[in-house]
Amino acid sequence: MSSTVRVALDAMGGDKAPGEIVAGAVQAAREFDMGVYLVGREDAIRAELAKHDVTGLDLPILHTDEVIEMGEHPANAVRRKKKASMNLALELVRDGQAIGAVSAGNSGAMLAASLFTLKRLPGVERPALGGVFPARTGPCLVIDMGANADCKPEYLLQFALMGSIYMDRIFHVASPRVGLLANGEEEGKGNQLVIDTYQLIKADAEILGLNFIGNVEGRDIPTGSADVVVCDGFVGNVVLKLSEGLAEALIGMLREQMSSTLINKLAAAVLAPGLRKMFKRLDYAEYGGVPLLGVNGAAIVSHGRSNARAIKNALQVARQTAETGVATAIAEGLARLKTNSGKQQAEV
Repeated sequence: MSSTVRVALDAMGGDKAPGEIVAGAVQAAREFDMGVYLVGREDAIRAELAKHDVTGLDLPILHTDEVIEMGEHPANAVRRKKKASMNLALELVRDGQAIGAVSAGNSGAMLAASLFTLKRLPGVERPALGGVFPARTGPCLVIDMGANADCKPEYLLQFALMGSIYMDRIFHVASPRVGLLANGEEEGKGNQLVIDTYQLIKADAEILGLNFIGNVEGRDIPTGSADVVVCDGFVGNVVLKLSEGLAEALIGMLREQMSSTLINKLAAAVLAPGLRKMFKRLDYAEYGGVPLLGVNGAAIVSHGRSNARAIKNALQVARQTAETGVATAIAEGLARLKTNSGKQQAEV
């Protein structure tokens, strides 16, 4: 069977490749009725496919022996290993044979390869990683998650637009609330980058269609006070790593307490259905991967520890990002901003 929709997958990327990666592709092909290009070492991929019933599934293989390893220098590896599985997956998107690409491999290399192969959208200063966090009221997108450690206010303005469009198109959040991460809610709080960015977003929010709610604090991410939280990549990556460690620690402590006494074990049995739902919401695999927004195509960066469920969901995220026109909407928004800026300069 040949599906009308195919997503390219770096089958060799990730700590659990190729086993869990291929298993995730099989699950996605079956559950989401999509085709998945498996890019990597054909013999290893076929060995994993043999463990599953793939009858009627669209899982073509694109063979290559080259793989970018986790410890390699991102840009150097991308340039040197032109036939690496990650590069070839992105080339399938560039050439129109796939609508998106997913990799759980070297994240820095995936960023570099996406820029080299897909290029930036017109008007985009810097692409950014948007990470989805579970919040009490629904998902919250934090952008940037580490693609840009040093930023200008203009970058963060664009991140706000990208994040707002993503939450609208992918999670169907009407008029997403956009907050700027700071050390206080009052206008004027934060370092110089935050102060300048606040004024810029405030001035251009109407043109870009942003529902800007001002400054938010770190605690507002899990409480769901904002749908999109904007920050530079240095801060965003610290938020990401802290949240990962905190979630693992809390879940671990809860499990220890639940098994410490007979009464606790009985209570755990009663609470089990609710706890499973909570653990699922906190599991990174539920969201699959994070989109690199601002490039001309759907590129999804998955966690290096991704299991089959994470890969399955990442493939669906890639498909949704492509089919809902996220990239086109970003380009259109930036074009409006440029046009308005030109008019203002002409009036001056």
